[in-house]
Amino acid sequence: MPRIFGVDIPKNKKIRIALQYIYGIGPKKSLQVLKANGIDPEKRASELSDEEVSQVASFVQSSFRVEGELRREISQNIRRLVEISSYRGSRHKKGLPVRGQRTRCNARTRKGPKPRVGGIKR
Repeated sequence: MPRIFGVDIPKNKKIRIALQYIYGIGPKKSLQVLKANGIDPEKRASELSDEEVSQVASFVQSSFRVEGELRREISQNIRRLVEISSYRGSRHKKGLPVRGQRTRCNARTRKGPKPRVGGIKR
């Protein structure tokens, strides 16, 4: 099981899919990485040699922000919005949808489950 940036990549999946387990790499970036290193996207992750794994890791590290660095940057951006008390920052602080969605109905993912009212039986 190859390990890149502290993420165990599943060995039974094709490498183009397996690379997407790394936070910050999607389908397009995955194919871009494989093309730059000359690796067949249809190859299974278990078939990769140690040399190919290190090539992929070094290319990703030099080209993209992934995993901890990307998570840190996103959380700093949110913290900055909250500190300058922008509208988006206040929505983040209250735990409401940030991008203009309605909250009269729906928005249950962001707001959490409905509060239960009444109905106490003895």
